Amino acid sequence: MPRMLDVSDEVRAEIGDDEANRLLAGENAPGSYDCTSCRTPGDSEAERTSTVLFIGDETAVLAFAHATCLPSQIVQVTEEQLQGAVRSISGDRVEPNPEKAVPEQAVLGVTSGLVLIAGELHPALVVEPTAPIVRPGATDVGDDFLPLLIEQGFMPVTQLTEVPPVLHGWSVLLAMGQLHAVLQPGPTGGQPVAWWQAHQPLQVTESWRAAANKHQQVLMFAAPVGSIGRQPREDLLRDAIDKAAANGKLVAAAMPLAGT
Repeated sequence: MPRMLDVSDEVRAEIGDDEANRLLAGENAPGSYDCTSCRTPGDSEAERTSTVLFIGDETAVLAFAHATCLPSQIVQVTEEQLQGAVRSISGDRVEPNPEKAVPEQAVLGVTSGLVLIAGELHPALVVEPTAPIVRPGATDVGDDFLPLLIEQGFMPVTQLTEVPPVLHGWSVLLAMGQLHAVLQPGPTGGQPVAWWQAHQPLQVTESWRAAANKHQQVLMFAAPVGSIGRQPREDLLRDAIDKAAANGKLVAAAMPLAGT
């Protein structure tokens, strides 16, 4: 029976027309699956389903997601991340793919916490890479993480005295009380794509979720590697954020909340 599958052009180009057509015809696609985003059951015979291709250094994994959770897309990850995803995703296929090796990429570390601004608590995500981020094709060894985000509309922050402006087209995906992804506008203005995606949904506290539901938006702060670090308490996290801001190493944006 044909499946209600979405196969994006980039996924089709990667897996080939024959494989894509077999999926659409229902030959290789599972009827039921666990959504790679929200981890709840899905049925490709009864609801629109996205094909999501995770590509590591030597392995490719084809996963499935509710179309309402994620669009069909390619997500490039490190081999270590991908092997962890393989262990946590049921029903996915692993294909050796040495020709598709990509350079090792920095991992985006994401920490959630409540941030006090103008006397009110706001839900926040703090993003810090594990290594310097360089522009695609760049030959010099620098860190373009903040300039790249500023080009996307993030604002430099020198002190946390007011809520940053909303970055339209971006959103934070929260489902079943867990953090799943930060979405950005699609390259052609179509469906949003994942800028960052958790391979295993991240737990957030009840107070964080309550604040997110109250404001219907999440503040995202980003800093270069080594600027903030993993802080065990929210007061220490705030101190680290303030220090990064004072040093000119912080950008921020407010993003609408997607999900509950």
